[in-house]
Amino acid sequence: MSPMLRTRVLPALAAAGVVAALTAGGWYGWREVSAQPIAHVTFAGDVARIAPADLEAFARGWQGQPAGDVSLAAVREAARRIPWVRDAAVRRRFPDGLEVTLEAHDALARWNGAALVSTHGEVFTAPYAGTLPRFVGPDGAADLMAREYASIAKALAPLASPVAELRLSPRGAWQVALASGLVLDVGRTDIEPRLARFVAAWPGLAARGVETKHADLRYANGFALRRVSDTVPASAPADAAKARDGAAPHKSKTKKR
Repeated sequence: MSPMLRTRVLPALAAAGVVAALTAGGWYGWREVSAQPIAHVTFAGDVARIAPADLEAFARGWQGQPAGDVSLAAVREAARRIPWVRDAAVRRRFPDGLEVTLEAHDALARWNGAALVSTHGEVFTAPYAGTLPRFVGPDGAADLMAREYASIAKALAPLASPVAELRLSPRGAWQVALASGLVLDVGRTDIEPRLARFVAAWPGLAARGVETKHADLRYANGFALRRVSDTVPASAPADAAKARDGAAPHKSKTKKR
């Protein structure tokens, strides 16, 4: 081999040897790290809103497993099954740890007597002993009901009685029950105008001593009130003013919707 060729070949061989040694060392190091069991599982994010016992049980489920056998995607999916967890992000903490960042649900209402619905309109199952309004509706309607709830509750706020139950029929008709016991049939369209019309007339009705537990708002220009033993039709706001002056209110001829 000529001296010139030797000066080119020998450094190349040396460099190749160094790369091979580093590769082998890296592989050996990774294999050693991968073989170590998971020893630590730490949590971040909405930790205070998750039951400590659930977090401890989750951590124990992964501790002791070889780090190389643990899929981060599998850890994330398992974390999302913890009660109250909406989503999770997972990363490794070398050499033997996992960090799980949690996002918790915000409960908005109870859903069909068997679950909860979040402020995002997502149905989930978790223990909760507090007071929440009840949503009753068809499967798949939780998102729509969560979105409409805020505007309905705001419209009825002047009545000083919170929404206790919100119902949506399979045909899309809304019904609202307040904590006071008053039930409002709102119908399928013009939800906010109908509520506003009723709220505007309510002080006049209260001043007359009208007591009702049911109001049908499904009229173009008014509503009907049902007393304990009869139904007294009324329209608002114009007929409410007449009622205060002693004139009998009348029911709109418009078909209910």
